[in-house]
Amino acid sequence: MPSARAERAPAKVNLTLRIVGRRPDGFHDLESLVVFASVGDALTLAAGARPSLSVRGPTAGLAGAIADNLVLKAVHALAERVDSIRSGRFVLSKRLPVAAGLGGGSADAAAALRLLARKNRLDLDDVRLREAARATGADVPVCLDPRPRLMSGIGDILSAPIELPRLAAVLVNPRVAVPTKGVFEKLAAPRVLRAAAMSEDYPPTDRAGVIKYLADRGNDLEAPAIALQPVVADVLDALRQLSGCRLARMSGSGATCFALFDSAKAAAAAARMLRSRQPNWWVRSATLG
Repeated sequence: MPSARAERAPAKVNLTLRIVGRRPDGFHDLESLVVFASVGDALTLAAGARPSLSVRGPTAGLAGAIADNLVLKAVHALAERVDSIRSGRFVLSKRLPVAAGLGGGSADAAAALRLLARKNRLDLDDVRLREAARATGADVPVCLDPRPRLMSGIGDILSAPIELPRLAAVLVNPRVAVPTKGVFEKLAAPRVLRAAAMSEDYPPTDRAGVIKYLADRGNDLEAPAIALQPVVADVLDALRQLSGCRLARMSGSGATCFALFDSAKAAAAAARMLRSRQPNWWVRSATLG
């Protein structure tokens, strides 16, 4: 057997995001169409006497304290549910911007759970794995099996995987952090008394239909995020001015925004153009699906 196991932690992109309201427990019910990108972080697991984590990579310095990392939180959550679990030394290669609306920390935690599942011969649908994901964070369950889905509740109600065409995109972050709590405070969502049911608002399966579906919906957190960080509006304007852009929107609570294109070639050319204009921004072409 190999000495180390590796797992991708793909970026999560909210193609749509509707905030239904604020629940009595302070959390927010939402509805979102979620996909995953061909870019992301990476995680490896090697043999070790006890769980440990080291972080490296271009954005490692912004990832915060090791003790607070969601990878270790996920490991401990699963260890509480699985007796004598075998763990080891995790190494996280941090490539995504931090606090960026791409679910990077949640994707890292989900990758850790997948690695532990393989090491301990657990199925991905093992109830203990799902419980550990929910205990780690609201976005971790959808990242556990990273395929397109509708997400409802606080992120805990998931549809079955959805068939979507692959979407060529450009992802851009202006290298500013947008605090999720501050965005929700700016939104001032109305209170709801009961959890939302699973959304039945399924998208079409053809590319043109998906673009129209997205154009008819939005991201309710975009305006409050712009109020906190006006540069988000600059990013959206820059994306919409790129040749071939079909739609531009913010992902999650920001500040990362995405633009959709008709082909990977068009997206790559647009990313090169934007990178030359804004060399200090984080710009990547990617495939979403």
